[in-house]
Parts: sequence; structure tokens; C-alpha cells
Amino acid sequence: MTRITDVRLRRVLDSRGNATVEADVLTESGGFGRAAAPSGASTGEYEAIELPPSEAIAKARELAVPRLEGGVYAGNQRDVDAALHAADGTDDFGVIGANSAVAISMAAAKAGADVLGAPLFQHLGGAFRGGSFPTPLGNVVGGGEHAADATHIQEFLAAPVGAPSVADAVFANAAVHAEVADLLDERDVACGKGDEGAWAPSIDDAEAFEIVDEATSTVADEFGFEIGFGLDVAGAELYDADEDAYVYGDETRSTEEQVEYIAGLVDEYDLVYVEDPLDEDAYDAFAELTDRVGDRTLVCGDDLFVTNTERLAEGIDAGAGNSILVKPNQIGTLSDAFDAIELAVRHGYDPVVSHRSGETEDTTIAHLAVATDAPFIKTGAVGGERTAKLNELIRIADDAL
Repeated sequence: MTRITDVRLRRVLDSRGNATVEADVLTESGGFGRAAAPSGASTGEYEAIELPPSEAIAKARELAVPRLEGGVYAGNQRDVDAALHAADGTDDFGVIGANSAVAISMAAAKAGADVLGAPLFQHLGGAFRGGSFPTPLGNVVGGGEHAADATHIQEFLAAPVGAPSVADAVFANAAVHAEVADLLDERDVACGKGDEGAWAPSIDDAEAFEIVDEATSTVADEFGFEIGFGLDVAGAELYDADEDAYVYGDETRSTEEQVEYIAGLVDEYDLVYVEDPLDEDAYDAFAELTDRVGDRTLVCGDDLFVTNTERLAEGIDAGAGNSILVKPNQIGTLSDAFDAIELAVRHGYDPVVSHRSGETEDTTIAHLAVATDAPFIKTGAVGGERTAKLNELIRIADDAL
């Protein structure tokens, strides 16, 4: 009853106004799923390959669609994703594109859920593990690759770790975002927003720390629960291989100094989350930092691991990090993303399911985070493509009551 009869692909807009791939999957019993691929700006060297959308669509129509329409069942996610891998024939979706692959993978999952008459998180939870509610991490001040003429550190994240419910956490992050705007206004700092809806003021990192620390403290007092904050340093973007140093404008730091700097920030601000504090190949430095602060904060690998089980296994062996960022489009399919989560959990690493800087209204990651018991999800704090995920989390929690 869930056999795939039709796969349709098209170009649609993402949140930055760029083209991306959207897929529709239909089954013989009328099941329907639709999903769209996100796209990153700060992308790791080892990510699966995203092709120009028109090329990805053409190749997927030629190579993947005939396999899928030839007898694959949408209700069996691993069969769907195996067919995508077989159609591509590479390790990184270099032929059909990870953007076409992930759109089809997610759309098939939705079609399978539709046939069952079940929410996507329940369908994925039954096929995989399943289901508590993640704490959303909200980007409130941003720079790096997400905004020009702003902070060197890419993301300052509100982390409502004490929130008693998903809804409380969502509204707390929005309140921190608004409080940051008020504090910037008090300092006569004008600013716009970056790719993910975070404020992108022309201030240095030190002032950003002051503002976010004050904003999270103020909102925590108002809401009555703990709100910490965290960072996405995007260390690979700061690292200059020629200089063998991390470049912060006119200031540079050696790897040893970068480790010391990040450890000091964890101490000073009680950071609950630090993503990509170092370069994407710096396993030993990640391990050193984890040894120093890993008992107090999540040291999360994004560019380091790229949702890839082979790179994660290397990190586990080295003791690098204690958390992995999970982006389905980074590896190409939901099954591959789940495999990374399963390996992480088995070895005591916390998975953090994540959006991308170029997003759509698609809400699959909200369901994936719930279905796999991920303790955290990165969604942003404001903006239609970000609130789509947040509102879906609220709905899922409400349906579970």
C-alpha cells in the first residue's frame, strides 16, 4: 500500500532567495509527502555534495526516480534511502546531489506516515527509536558567514535548559531575541538580521558576550527558569591554514591559544554549548578542549563530523567532543542521519538536530529530533522558516498530552 508510484521534483525558493530542490512522493494508496532541501552557508569540507538545483533535479529524474517508482515502498525508509545511494553510486551523492537525495528521502518518509495516518515523528520513531522533546537552541546574535560586518563568532545561542515545556522554551528564545534588540537600541547600535534571523550588529565579540549574557539573565528572571547560552564558533571559517592560526580581525590565536580562549569563555559565561570551536580537522585539539570543559558543557562537532559515521567514529576514538550536530542534508538521507545519531548515543555523545542557514518551511527536523530522542535542536528563534519548526515542536508536544 505504500509503494511509490510517482516522484516529482521542482525548484523552489529557500529563505535566502536561492533555488533549492523540493520533492513530492505519492504512493499507490494515495499517500503523499512533500519536502524541500535546506542549504548551508558555513559548510564543512567533508559534507555530501550539493549540486546546482537544476542539475540535481535532472540527475535524480534520470537515475533515482525510475528506481523508486519501480517498486520501492515509502513505508520502508531504509529501502528508499538504499535506492537513492544505489542510483548515485558515490560516497557523497556527487552524481544526483545531496539536495535532491535528502528532499526525496524526507518526502518519502512523509508519504509513509500519511498512509499510516500517523504524525511523521511517530512513523520515524517506530522505524527507528522514539520520542521525547528537545530543547531548542535559538540564534539571537550572529556574524561570521551568516552576516557581514558583524561578530567573528558565528552564532550566539539562547539555551533555555530549565524550561518546563517546549512551548516555554520557544517563547523564552523569542523573548531573548527581543531583549537583545532592546539592549542594542539602548547602546544606539543599529543593525539588521543575518541569514537565520539573528541580530547582526557591528559590534565586536566582547560586546556581544555582554549583551547576550545580560539578555539571557533578564529573560530567565522574567520566565522563572534557567536560560543559558552557547556558541557556534565556526572554527573552520576562522582558521587560516597558511598562518596555522585562528584569525579574529587583526588578532590571531594559535591552536593552543584558541583552546585556552574557548575554555576561558566556558568558565566566564557558564556556556552550556560550544559548537565547532576549532578547525574541521583538529581532532586532537577538540579532544584537549573536551578534556578540559566536557564535564560542564557540550563540545559539539559540526564541520568536524558532518553527520558522517566514519568521521564520528574517528572522533570517538580520539575523545574529540561529546556531541554531534545532525543535518540530514549534510549526509543525504534520513537513514544516514539516524545512523550518526545511533552511533553518537551508543558512545555517550549528545545529538543536536539542526537547521541550515538557507531554510524552507519544511518541518522534518522537528519530527526527527523527537523521533530520535535528541536532547537539543537548533532552529533559530524568529523568522517564518525558523518558526515553522518551532511551532511544529509545540504541536507535537501538544498532541502527545
